[in-house]
Amino acid sequence: MVKDRVCVTGAGGFLASWVVKLLLSKDYAVHGTVRQPGDEKYAHLNKLEKASENLELFKADLLDYDSLYSAIEGCDGVFHVASPVPSTTVSNPEACLSICIPYTVKLALVEVIEPAVKGTLNVLKACLEAKIKRVVVVSAGAAVAFNPRWPKDQIKDETCWSDKEYCKTTKNWYFLSKTEAESEALEFAKSTGLGVITVCPTLILGPILQPTINASSSFLIKILKEGCASLENRNLMIVDIRDVADALILAYEKPEAEGRYICTAHQIKLRDVVDKLRSLYPNYHYPKSFTVGEEGMLSSEKLQKLGDEKYAHLNKLDKASENLKVFKAELLDYESLYSAIEDCSGVFHVASPVPLTSVPNPEASVCPYCGINFVNLALLASGSMPL
Repeated sequence: MVKDRVCVTGAGGFLASWVVKLLLSKDYAVHGTVRQPGDEKYAHLNKLEKASENLELFKADLLDYDSLYSAIEGCDGVFHVASPVPSTTVSNPEACLSICIPYTVKLALVEVIEPAVKGTLNVLKACLEAKIKRVVVVSAGAAVAFNPRWPKDQIKDETCWSDKEYCKTTKNWYFLSKTEAESEALEFAKSTGLGVITVCPTLILGPILQPTINASSSFLIKILKEGCASLENRNLMIVDIRDVADALILAYEKPEAEGRYICTAHQIKLRDVVDKLRSLYPNYHYPKSFTVGEEGMLSSEKLQKLGDEKYAHLNKLDKASENLKVFKAELLDYESLYSAIEDCSGVFHVASPVPLTSVPNPEASVCPYCGINFVNLALLASGSMPL
């Protein structure tokens, strides 16, 4: 029996494909927007379990209101995942003929900012007209993290916003586009009463469902394929693609969800990522040195509290109130494990990751930090797998 009918924008993308997969597994009927429904690059969607009964693909464009409304009409909820992600600073010289605006600024407006902001507003206006009960908008950690005025020793939470002027000054157009689009979305919700939740994931990595490489994983390929003499050893805040998909559906399903939510999980230095790549594939050109990087941290505490209910059954067990204490811990975080184990007489180690897809050689192929399949990355870097 179908739960709700929902629309997922940009359904063929890295994150959206996982959202579609998870929604179908939970018996939702899904409308997915794509550029060309018959294109082979979307074939993976039709192969998902329950896709034949519960998935319908619609041709739509973020800047074409009518096409969005056609996909959204008749739905109960919407997951707005689609967003332009520039692969380089600029890529379309023909878009920059104006002499009034500098080259990169003009191009950023045409290729990144306008589609992100206007596209988001088109989706929300269509949702309002179609009487959608809740919209989950995917923003990014980029809309949180880029604020030089935030105290350096203070962890960034949902009250922190990237500084728009600073984004412009430093030409971080993607950061600016996500900040503008998210702030416009929340303002639209406030002025119209439309139920809008925004989720801000950090760097998303993990198994790839679509046949082409996605932007958030391509930085690993750049390390493998292009190489450079030196890199900034900055903190990477990484989150598994499956956890983000879970978080989006959690935000949709929880009536008490409100405002914005940061979604992140693992912190790792870029140098440690490079060292892991080097240990698996030593024949590439890796950076010879690292400069000191920023130490900024983001917190997912608000999102974790929203999801705490999935462990509520533990507290209902007989004698739990007297004898059970639940600890927040992660298998790859030694300190969190030690805090839970300390003062115990014995330990039952039951936790183990269970992959949702087949993995030929988990020990050799999958990064323990982010779950990304390095065999696929090696194929991409060598040109054996299409970008």
